[in-house]
Parts: sequence; C-alpha cells; structure tokens
Amino acid sequence: MEEALIRYRNVSVYQQELCVLDEVNLEFHPGEFVYLIGKVGSGKTSLLKTIYCELDISQGDARVLDYDLMRIKQRHIPQLRRRLGIVFQDFQLLTDRTVAANLAFVLKATGWKNKAEIEERINQVLRLVGMENKGYKMPVELSGGEQQRIVIARAMLNSPQIILADEPTGNLDVETGRRIVKLLQDISAAGSLVLMTTHNLHLLQEFPGRVFRCEDHRLTEVTDEFIDPTRLNSPTQEDGDAEDVEEEDADVEDEENGSDAQEE
Repeated sequence: MEEALIRYRNVSVYQQELCVLDEVNLEFHPGEFVYLIGKVGSGKTSLLKTIYCELDISQGDARVLDYDLMRIKQRHIPQLRRRLGIVFQDFQLLTDRTVAANLAFVLKATGWKNKAEIEERINQVLRLVGMENKGYKMPVELSGGEQQRIVIARAMLNSPQIILADEPTGNLDVETGRRIVKLLQDISAAGSLVLMTTHNLHLLQEFPGRVFRCEDHRLTEVTDEFIDPTRLNSPTQEDGDAEDVEEEDADVEDEENGSDAQEE
C-alpha cells in the first residue's frame, strides 16, 4: 500500500479548553473515500480543522503529506493548504465576480501567472465537474448544486492529493446531494483521498467507503454492514456541552443538521 497521506497517532483535539476527541488514531491513503459521522458537536469539523491547521494539535503524532503538524511553522501552513482541496458547505464563493474569475483568483493567489495556463486550468476543472459552460455566470445565477460543483472545481485547481469536504450535501436536496457525492467518489477513484463529514447515513449505503464515527470523545472505525441512523439522533447533554465550547464547529453543523433533516 502507498504511504499514508494522513497519519495520526494518539492525537487529542481541543476546542478552547475542552478535549472533543482523545486518542485519535487513523491512517488514510491515496484513493480512499472516507466518511466522518457523528452527532452535532462530536468533533467532526474540529478534526478536519486540525488537518488544515485551523486548530492546533498539542499532543500526539500527526502528519499530513510531508508536514509534521506538531512542529509545523506558521509560514509553512499556507504551503500545506495549497496542497489540500477544501469543500465548504456554505460555498464561500466571491459573489461580486463570475465563476471563472473566482477560480482565477485562487490560481493567482497560489502562484499561477501565465494567463493562458490559468484559462486552460479553469476550463479543465469546469469540465471535470460538468460545468464547462458556466464560467461566465455569477454565483447568484447558479443553483445550490451548481455552486457546490464550482466549489469542488475550485478545490481541484491545484490537483490536490487530499480533498476535505465538510457536509457538502448539507444545503442541497436529496438528488443533488447524491450527484455531488458521486462526483467526489469519482475524484477518489482517480487517486485522491476524499474525507467527507455527513449526517446523511443513506449516502453511506449507496456510495460505500470507510466510515469513522465520532462519539464519546473517541474516533472509531465502523465495520458494521448496516449503520443504524438512530445512532445519530438528538445530541446527549454531554454533546450539548461540547457544542457550547465548539462554537464554530457547532454553528456550521447546526445548519447542516437542519438541512439534512429536511431532506430526510
């Protein structure tokens, strides 16, 4: 098997003073499609944030690509992030410019200078997500599913080895969500590691992958043939306490949970 792209050994994940995940052990490789599931406030988004250094790791051994996250210098974090593709639930597209201009902005910010090469790469990623005729559109002119495809195209601009997708179907209807997950799975099949958080357990049945559950401050790989959706119902009091501390994590995931409830 190829060398791991992400490897954590006995890592603890904190939000402020609260440990939300303890003794995290994981190892992910190229071409894997991985789900993170768990209740609101259980640490899914916090775990993703440690991978792109939005949250620090204070203990354990954590490596992402060639970087030791325990010792990474601040000036090297942008270099790491350029090698990752991040898909946010709320899109985070620049609303004052076209799709093509959104993508060009990212390429220029990551060191691309040749105009023809920038245009060619934009066309390539738009074709990849089936949006080759939408480059002239403004984000407001696109549906939610189309905007999410553009976000995936943006994540693919620098051919990352790792895609992090935080509830990418949370604001989408069921059928559009299915198409987005199929697209991410296709990207994984082409060789990228895709790590995706979700509340929608029905996706796990249709689009198989490795499954890890965040629960009771632990990350555990799920090997059950059938995953019981009732395991992810309303949070316990302990989870509620975690939400109060995980402000950013819970704010994002509260919106996702409401959207998924409507879908189901």
